[in-house]
Amino acid sequence: MRLPISRYGLREVFLSTFLLSLLFLLSLYLLSPTSLKIAVPLFLTAIAFVFYFFRDPERPILKDERKLLAPADGRVMEIALVEEKEFLHKEATKISIFMSLFDVHVNRIPCSGRVEYLRHQDGRFLDARKKEASLENECNFIGLVADGGRRLLVKQVAGIIARRIVCPLSTGDYLEQGQRFGMIKFGSRVEVFIPKEIPCKVLVKEGQKVKAGLTILAELG
Repeated sequence: MRLPISRYGLREVFLSTFLLSLLFLLSLYLLSPTSLKIAVPLFLTAIAFVFYFFRDPERPILKDERKLLAPADGRVMEIALVEEKEFLHKEATKISIFMSLFDVHVNRIPCSGRVEYLRHQDGRFLDARKKEASLENECNFIGLVADGGRRLLVKQVAGIIARRIVCPLSTGDYLEQGQRFGMIKFGSRVEVFIPKEIPCKVLVKEGQKVKAGLTILAELG
């Protein structure tokens, strides 16, 4: 049975658990019984939150290449027509999803396809809920050629707390719809860009909660 913890966060889970356990053992010798009554619940809560944040539940992925699945858990912050200049080089519908500290942070690919383009861009760490974060924050671009030849872009954007984007992909990799492809640690934003020329019906609204690999963002024509 697979441990429901993301492999992208095992280092943080082990290190945090070790350090918190060490502090707890030290507190047994240094704190008074009264202080321990406060400290023990705090240590247990901290350890529980680390495991909670890096959770990675199994999900029944709906595989249908006419549909684009959400790449992240969170809330839809923006749906807009933009000029995408990184990979598509044309007008595209952008769907942005903000992940709070309490969302599952493992990212899943919205459709099956081959990775044609990868680039990491250094930048700022603005609040990922702000529109300017999409342009100015540190980010990672993943250009996909989906089955059937459609080109799409997925963008991982760091946030004010998130300072590390994980994306262990290489150009040429083939991913199945709903497959895990990385995570952004401690609050962030993931965006999907659909070329305007591709007939599609967006099925989500701004403010809507979505789940990676489960929620259908759009139907392709």
